[in-house]
Amino acid sequence: MTDRLPPLTALRAFDAAARHMSFQRAAAELNVTPAALSFQIKSLEEHFGAPLFNRLNRAVELTEAGRILAPGAAEGFGALTAAWRAARRSVEADVLTVTAGPAFTAKWLAPRMFAFAQAHPDIELRFTAGLRMMDLNTDEVDVAIRFGYGPDDGLFSQPLEPEWLAPVMLPEFAKRFTTPQELLQAPLIHNSSDDFLNPACDWQAWFKAVGIEGVPRISSSFSQFDHALDAALSGAGVVLGRRAFVVKYLADGRLVAPFKIALGTAAKFRFLCRLGQESRPDIAAFRDWILAEMTKTASCATDMTVIPVEDLA
Repeated sequence: MTDRLPPLTALRAFDAAARHMSFQRAAAELNVTPAALSFQIKSLEEHFGAPLFNRLNRAVELTEAGRILAPGAAEGFGALTAAWRAARRSVEADVLTVTAGPAFTAKWLAPRMFAFAQAHPDIELRFTAGLRMMDLNTDEVDVAIRFGYGPDDGLFSQPLEPEWLAPVMLPEFAKRFTTPQELLQAPLIHNSSDDFLNPACDWQAWFKAVGIEGVPRISSSFSQFDHALDAALSGAGVVLGRRAFVVKYLADGRLVAPFKIALGTAAKFRFLCRLGQESRPDIAAFRDWILAEMTKTASCATDMTVIPVEDLA
């Protein structure tokens, strides 16, 4: 036997066949005929000097040597694919792909995109809205904006503004419900996308923060905060709004926060990218722009008393 590596095409054929345990399905993945794939694997076995598959009746199985080789082949092709994607993104300096949650994309990014485009006409932003935790080392994404606790091991992670939650409503609602006690009679909107927060930052916790015990009655519930916020903007009720999403509406007067008590949470929005990419010009420009935009509205709720939800436990 020799340590000289075989042709890459033969190893690719082996990797696909080992993952599918089928020459036919592996051939379909690689867009070759089963005969061509079988030839590649046979040439690999000749190079190796021993069988890597046992050919059974209408099936194949790995030999002991094949089982040893398969994990390393899969890992090697995974690393090669990730490196190829990273290298390709590095030369697409005019395209920046960003993933963020649906609410952040709709209620924070989208209304401000014209300003970024004016300031950086040479950068094309592409958005992927979703809550799946994408792998920045393998997925074709440059930047992720995520809300939660982390950890963000192996990534550049910059926390954005501290987050709090407070009741927000239309101005006419504030005239009808003038005290926290009266607010118990208001149509309260629940946002279940925050249910992962621990300790809970919900209506029961907020009423406890203002000295009212009990389980408040919820009139409607939404799985995404942008839908809950739209309901509040339409006059359907009062929502426990997160700072990042509501300060713009507080600034322009469309919503008000008459009760100056907010729940503080350790969860934060974080700006994430691969380590070493934070200084890439387009990524740095986008990060600086987000920080500057958040600073513009930071003063909208400076009169808010923030009570850490951990203090209520």
